[in-house]
Amino acid sequence: MTSHPRDTPQFYLTAPSACPYLAGQEERKVFTHLVGRRARDLNEILTQGGFRRSQTIAYRPACESCRACISVRVVVDEFEPSASQRRVLARNADLIGAAEPNRPASDQYALFRRYLGARHDDGGMIDMTMLDYAMMIEDSHVDTHLVVYRRHGPDTAITGRGMGAPMAVCLTDVLSDGLSMVYSFFEPSEAGRSPGTFMILDHIHRARRLGLPYLYLGYWVDGSRKMDYKAKFRPQERLLGPGWVRAE
Repeated sequence: MTSHPRDTPQFYLTAPSACPYLAGQEERKVFTHLVGRRARDLNEILTQGGFRRSQTIAYRPACESCRACISVRVVVDEFEPSASQRRVLARNADLIGAAEPNRPASDQYALFRRYLGARHDDGGMIDMTMLDYAMMIEDSHVDTHLVVYRRHGPDTAITGRGMGAPMAVCLTDVLSDGLSMVYSFFEPSEAGRSPGTFMILDHIHRARRLGLPYLYLGYWVDGSRKMDYKAKFRPQERLLGPGWVRAE
């Protein structure tokens, strides 16, 4: 039997399954494990090559007849919010995000369940238990943390943190060239304030403050209304055949 060093990535291909974004299409993914002492470096290389992370798995689409999923990253230093995005910032001026260790909490899980029930009740994550959620947050061999958004409190100016129950949460990886928003969720009863857009705008600010050139948003899916919002953060770069191509 051929053996492989633990730090040598092995890639696998999933069986076809129904595409969650485009009706009538099937998806396949190529994936590998992010474990061992080289996990962080491997995650960097693969993210820059269009992969996404889920716990200790890095994956990207490998569909046979469709190329609609396109990796996108925002060019942080050149981004200027549009008029509608400035309104989103104003609507959420009472929120403050604090970077915290990637440790699960019961109030996070309660928010996560409300979010799934309201917005993704037919998705594959709907049956996730508290243990599943804990694994999603904690199971990582790379540089990652949570950004937890709460309302401003009387001590916010001193502590830099909000108060009360979390209103939104984002699991964020830190790369050498940017931040990668792995997964985010928010209070569904507050959807009118566009918290998803607000979290992206806030992460652009965070990346800029850290001197990082990019914010990785994952896949924009051409033709999917669910993913249209990612095209609104420009200038951005899209990973196409020749490599990362700028889109104004």
